[in-house]
Amino acid sequence: MTATIVTGGLRAILWILAVAVLAVLLLVGLIAWPVRQPPELASISDARHSIDFSALPGVSRFQARDGTELAYRHYPAHGPAVGRIAVVIHGSSGSSGGAIQALSLALAARGVQTYAVDIRGHGSSGTRGDIAYPGQLEDDMADLVAEIRKANPTAPLTLVGHSSGGGFALRVAGSAIQSLFTRTVLLAPYLGYDAPSSRPDAGGWANPDIPRFIALSVLRRIGLPWAESLPTIAFAVPPHSAKMLTATYSYRLMRDFAVSRDFRADLAAATKPVTIFAGSADELMLSDRYREAVGDRAAVRIIDGVNHMGIVSSPAAVSVIADDVATAGLNS
Repeated sequence: MTATIVTGGLRAILWILAVAVLAVLLLVGLIAWPVRQPPELASISDARHSIDFSALPGVSRFQARDGTELAYRHYPAHGPAVGRIAVVIHGSSGSSGGAIQALSLALAARGVQTYAVDIRGHGSSGTRGDIAYPGQLEDDMADLVAEIRKANPTAPLTLVGHSSGGGFALRVAGSAIQSLFTRTVLLAPYLGYDAPSSRPDAGGWANPDIPRFIALSVLRRIGLPWAESLPTIAFAVPPHSAKMLTATYSYRLMRDFAVSRDFRADLAAATKPVTIFAGSADELMLSDRYREAVGDRAAVRIIDGVNHMGIVSSPAAVSVIADDVATAGLNS
């Protein structure tokens, strides 16, 4: 009897060990799955050729709470100042020196003092394609606002975000730091892979490494946040564009530079006005489904004939958006 019990116990232990080993091997295999770069998406690359960069301001810097120098570009208000400030966030792979230049100039021309940001992991801010911990981008945003407040203690701030930057702006709008901003404006925002407004793989712009993402998510859930600096998504950037663009995101950056797990929760938590602008010809998003996605939690305006990058670069779009930020939606 004793021998039978012992034998049975050993078999159970061996089965448990075998299952554990298989689970570990499976996770290792998933983590080792390579990130694949999608082919260049011409509609995204071509937008840069239509923008005038001759008046692009130089890079300024501020010190984040971890001591890292982060970058932004400052656009003083031109003409009669309206006493408002905009913080503009670029989309995935971009920077303050990219397509948001056109919108930033238009805002400044309407008297809105504007700060275009290099989000950490992009441009001249931090380690390209990575951050240090979940929530760091929100900490950075709070630190940037503190920097702005040194010279502008009371002017109302509008947060403006494009594409993935729009998703992150919505995350901020529903977060513990939402009171820093009077209003949030989302430009063709990426609301998550399962949002009604999202095309599969963002219309060919993004190629997520789903096996690796799943494995790292499992490890995080069991309290083992390992290997989160590994890339989990690649973007359809042009070849030889590393000086300007960020081709891949780490797991940490992919999770942080976006809405939270459910964009609906961010919308529900937002206490200040949220407005969405999108183009009817957007090739990355299903712009006609934004109203379905957000219901009555946000105002939605569709601009005819504008594609995904055109919402921040075409004269027709930036004029409408800049007018709106300069004149509307500043109720507390």
